[in-house]
Formats: sequence, structure tokens, C-alpha cells
Amino acid sequence: MISKEIATKVLSAALRTGGDLAEIYVEDRTSLSMRLEESKLESAVRGADRGAGIRVLFGNLAAYAYTDDLSEDSLLAAARAAAAAASGSSKTQSIDLTSRPSPLEFPVLKPFDSLKVAEKAQMLHRMDETARGYNPHVSQVIAGYGELRRRVWIFNSEGLHVKDERNIVEVRAMVLAQKNGVIQRASQGFGGQMGLELFDDNNPQALSRDLAEAAVKMLDARPSPAGEMTVVINSGWGGVLFHEACGHAMEADFVSKGSSAYTNMLGKRVASPLITAVDDGTIPGRRGSLRFDDDGTPSSRTVLIQDGILKEYMWDLVEARRMKRESTGNGRRQSFRHMPIPRMTNTYIAAGPHDPQEIIRSVKNGLYVKRLGGGQADIAKGDFVFTVTEGYLIEDGKLTTPVRGATLMGNGPEVLAEIDMVGTDFALDPGMGMCGKGQSARVSVGQPTIRIPRLTVGGTDEAVTER
Repeated sequence: MISKEIATKVLSAALRTGGDLAEIYVEDRTSLSMRLEESKLESAVRGADRGAGIRVLFGNLAAYAYTDDLSEDSLLAAARAAAAAASGSSKTQSIDLTSRPSPLEFPVLKPFDSLKVAEKAQMLHRMDETARGYNPHVSQVIAGYGELRRRVWIFNSEGLHVKDERNIVEVRAMVLAQKNGVIQRASQGFGGQMGLELFDDNNPQALSRDLAEAAVKMLDARPSPAGEMTVVINSGWGGVLFHEACGHAMEADFVSKGSSAYTNMLGKRVASPLITAVDDGTIPGRRGSLRFDDDGTPSSRTVLIQDGILKEYMWDLVEARRMKRESTGNGRRQSFRHMPIPRMTNTYIAAGPHDPQEIIRSVKNGLYVKRLGGGQADIAKGDFVFTVTEGYLIEDGKLTTPVRGATLMGNGPEVLAEIDMVGTDFALDPGMGMCGKGQSARVSVGQPTIRIPRLTVGGTDEAVTER
């Protein structure tokens, strides 16, 4: 998008007031978003955006300016604006930009344009028809399709020159069922960093049918019991609880500010010996994967917890410089209009030794969580609240009655320490995770089936106390 010659001029201008490091982040993105509701295609929007951000680091501070005009004059103006915040003596620096390729490959086998827009719209209509045809109690269906091609180039005054291309395709649906004044909904999606080969192994109509089945099943569910009980959480998307209640607290900005439950805990036991947790931005096909992060650092696999011991945090360039550490490749930004901050990529709990059916059989009375909904967590304390969108009672080691209205309440670090069974059935989520932290970022989560022997469940029925 810009030549090395122009990049060198811009970086030199950004350093004119004595900054320690100057950086250019260039981005070009195109997208298509489609939404079907009430059996009608409500929107089909194509988008395009491009621009560049100029960052100057000086000491522990950073200054930032951005422009959506990639002309040399506009880039130089942004560089001077960022440089103005730095105070120091002007210095001359020789900048030799060297391109650094990545060994990671995230291929696109079937380009987005291998299907026409009309064919993608027809796919959403078939999803709608399938869900509505499942049962007359299905009252509403929303289906969506999205594709994003995001290309980035990063240059800095230490000679860095890298580029990345991130192609995301995704399908999502929400099905609402209604009977006798009771309303239940089920939502999910699938996606990944790839092309339309996504549909080789994922069926949009099967997704909408499964969601219709789940929503209708929950219409006859009994109110969830309340109280402290044993909880078993399903593999895959269940990892969102670790992401929210523990993962954010391992991001370096919270750690260095002392606002994390894991500050000063490296080398200490923070979880059950059964728990190994990883953040891995190198997994092919996953939404959170990157060849290089948005600082230009190569993506990596970072073991956060090994056999219950905290081994590492997730670092971006700025926090790593501040704390004299090495970046783990976790600097991410929403767009060229934002500075990068420490963020998760693909974060999961690794497989354990227990058969998933054995885990269920071990519970006399408890709750099995098949689908988790939205939730929130206090990063400093680790306290969390999550809704359960599909859950079942466990009675005498068997899944029995579906329940509705359940919430999970607890403390992330305490739950990690108490987990006493971890399944062999590790799985990543279907590929629809979106994380918010002032900026939005696509992520993946995952885990095997896990058992928490004591967890507070919110509900409206009498508590189950035996385990």
C-alpha cells in the first residue's frame, strides 16, 4: 500500500523529536455483511476501509495519530502530529527496512467470490425455512452471513517490515420458540479464518435445525434449581468461561497495573494440577490466529498455566518494553484507528485424563451445561456471572430433565483451583467468538468437558444439595 521509500521518510519524521521507536500500521479491508429476519433479507452491505496509524514510543509513553489518506503528505502530517507529543533531542537514525516473511500459512482454498451474493442470500433463506419447518412453535429466525478480508503492513524504525492477510468467513443464527407464554431462544454460529471451504465441513441448514431443536426443547424445561451444586460444563464453547473469568486477568496491561487477580503470581500454583491453559495464535483456520500481531511480533503459542502453575502472561510490545519482558505476540487492535493492546488470540484449557462419560457418571445430582450464553467478569477479583442457555439435570450419573433460567456464579481463580475432573474430549468453539475490551477482536476459545465440584447456580426452583 505504501513503498519502503515513503515508509522510511515517515518513520524518520516520526522520530524527529527524539522518540525511541516509530511505527507505521497500514490497513486495507473489504467486507460483506448480510442479515435475514422475518424471512426477508433485511440488509446486504459491502464495505471498504483503508488507512494508516503512526505510533511513537518514548520511555513508557506512546503517542498516536492516524489518517485514512495514504498519500505521502498525509502520512508525514500524521507522523509529525505523533512526534509532537515526544520530548527530547532530535536525532538522525538510519532505517533499513527488511521484509520478514512468516512460516505460517492460512490458505484460502475457495475465494469469497466463488459464490455469488444471490447464492449467499439463498443460503440464509434455506436456513430460515429449515428452522421454521422443524416445529410450529418456532416463531422467529435471524440468520446472518459475513466475510472480511483484512490486509495489514507494519513498518518500524528498527527495520521491521511485515505483512499479514486475514480472511474471515462466518455464519450465525438465532432461533426463538414460543408456547403458552414461554419464550426460549438458541443462538450459535460457525466460522473461521479461511475461504468458502468453510462449508465443506459445516452445514448452515443443520445449524439452524439444531438451534430450532434446542429452543423448542427448552420450552418444556423445568425451572433451574438454585444453590451450590456440582456443575459439568461441555467441551468447546464452554471455554468462554475461562476466557472471561481468567484469561483477561492474564493480559499484561491488567497485570502491570496491579488490577489483575494474577499479578505477581508467576511460578505459583493458581489452578488444579489437572489444568494446563494455552493461548495460541498460530492455529490454522482459527479466528484469533495471526502471522504477526498488530505490533509486528511473530505470533506464538504461549503456555499460560502448566499443571496448575502460572507460567506466563500475554504481552504486547508496549507492556513488554515497560516491564523489560519479551512480547508474546498478543498486541491486537480493532483497526488502524486504534493503538494495539494486549489481547487473547485462541485461548483454551488443554485435554485431561478423564472420559467425558465418566465425568457425568461421577455426579449423583448436579447440572450439565451444554450451552453457555453471555456473561461478565470482574478482572481484579475474578468474580463472574454467566447465563446457561441449554442445561440438563444430572441425576444418578445420567442426563435427565432440561432446565431453563440457570446462571453460574463464582470466582474464576477459585474455580480453576477446584476443578477435579478434566475430559479427554478437547474441542475448540465452532468459530464465532468476539471479544470486547474497548476494542472488538475475533478470538477462539476451547476446553474439554470439565467438572466443578462446587459452584453456585442461580435459578428459581429448590436447590439440589447432594453430589
